[in-house]
Amino acid sequence: MSLVKAKDTGPEMAVRRLVYSLGYRYRLHAGDLPGKRDIVFRSRKKAIFVHGCFWHRHEECRLARLPKSKLDFWLPKLSGNR
Repeated sequence: MSLVKAKDTGPEMAVRRLVYSLGYRYRLHAGDLPGKRDIVFRSRKKAIFVHGCFWHRHEECRLARLPKSKLDFWLPKLSGNR
């Protein structure tokens, strides 16, 4: 589980680069809001959640690996996300 990053992941960085190149300015990981938002547009009252390969188990993705412990907990959780 230590390999699963919460911030600055590859998919998140790609979305951030795209949003910035389109001219939008944003805040990162706003702690004063509920949930774990990745990108926050306060003036527009919008937020973007970027979920990576670990959580959504994309097919044929090398990053969608299973944890080594507590498989009875993780298998139903990850298959439910998918």
